[in-house]
Amino acid sequence: MSHWPVGKLFFVICVSLSSFAVSADKLAAPKAAAKDGGKKIKIGFVLGTLQEERYQKDQKYFVDEAKKRGCDPVVMAADNNEQTQATKVENLLSTGVKALVIQAVNSDAAAAMVKAAHNDKVPVIAYDRLINNAPVDFFITVDAAAIGRIQAKEAVKYTKEKGNYVILMGQAGQSATNEITNGVLDVLKKYPGIKVVVKQTHEGWSPSLAMATVENTLTKNQNKIDAILANNSGMAQGAVQALKEQGLAGKIFVAGSDADLANIKNIVAGHQHVEVLKEIETFAREAGRIACQFAKGEKPEGNVTVKSGEHLVKTLQMQVYPVTKSNLEERVFATGFHTKKAVYGK
Repeated sequence: MSHWPVGKLFFVICVSLSSFAVSADKLAAPKAAAKDGGKKIKIGFVLGTLQEERYQKDQKYFVDEAKKRGCDPVVMAADNNEQTQATKVENLLSTGVKALVIQAVNSDAAAAMVKAAHNDKVPVIAYDRLINNAPVDFFITVDAAAIGRIQAKEAVKYTKEKGNYVILMGQAGQSATNEITNGVLDVLKKYPGIKVVVKQTHEGWSPSLAMATVENTLTKNQNKIDAILANNSGMAQGAVQALKEQGLAGKIFVAGSDADLANIKNIVAGHQHVEVLKEIETFAREAGRIACQFAKGEKPEGNVTVKSGEHLVKTLQMQVYPVTKSNLEERVFATGFHTKKAVYGK
C-alpha cells in the first residue's frame, strides 16, 4: 500500500471540497431564481388577434410596462374567435393570474368571461372594446367614435359634400365596430348629397373580405364610388388593392385606422388619403400599469365613466389623431411611430 505525502493529500482534499461547493451553488441557483420569480405577480392579457401589425405593438409595450412594474405578464391571442378567447381566459385563470385584460372578440359573449374571472376574485380590464352588460372593473380605450368622425370629415371635404360612400365595418358584435361606424354616420347624416351605398361588417376584420366587398360594390355601381371609409388599416389595404386592380387607386378617397406601415406607404404613394393614429405605446403601457395596480390591490382612476348595461365603468379614454401626407413628420416620424427609413426605404 502506497502512502501520499501529507501536503499532497491536503491539496486533494481542498480541491475536492472546492468542487463540491461549486456544485452545491449550481444546484441551489434554480431554487433562488424560483424564489425571486415567485415574488412577481402574474397578470394576463388576451388580445382578440395578433394578425394586424398594430397588435404586435400592443403586446410589446404591455409586456415591457408590466415587467417594469414587477409583474409577470402572459399574453395570448384568440384568433378572432370568441370560443377560443373563452378557453384562453379559462387557462389564464387556472394559472392564478391576479388581474386580467381582455380585448373582446365579441363584446356580448365576453360578459361570461368577466363573471368567471370575478368568481375567482380576479379583476377584469376591458381593452380597446367595451364588454357589454358586465361589471367590468376598468375600461381603457380610445375615443372610437372620434375615429369615425375624423374619417368622415376628411372625406366630406375631399368629395365636396356629395357622392357615393362605402363603409367597411369590422367584425359584427364588437363595440369598436359599432362606435367607429356611428361616428362616421353622425357626420354624414348632415349632408343630403352623400349616399351610403354599402355598410358591411367583415368577419375577423379581414382585408381580403373587405377587398371583395369593394370589388363587388364597384361592379354594381359602375365604379361610381367617391369614398371608402374602413374601420381599420387592414381593410383599408384591401380597399386600395381592389382600386388598384381597376386603375382607380388615388382617385377614390380612402380612410383607415391604426396607421399600419403599409397604409402610411399608401398615403405617401397617393393611394390612400387618411389614417387615424392611436398612441399605441401609451395605450398599451397604460393597460400594463392599470393591470399591475389592480393585481396589487390598488384602485386606478380613469378620466371618464361609461355605461355597460346597468353598470358604470371607470374608463381611461385616449385621444386619436388624423394622419395625412401633410403631417407625417409631426404625427408619424417625430413620435417614432414609424421611421422615415421604414416608410421611404432610405
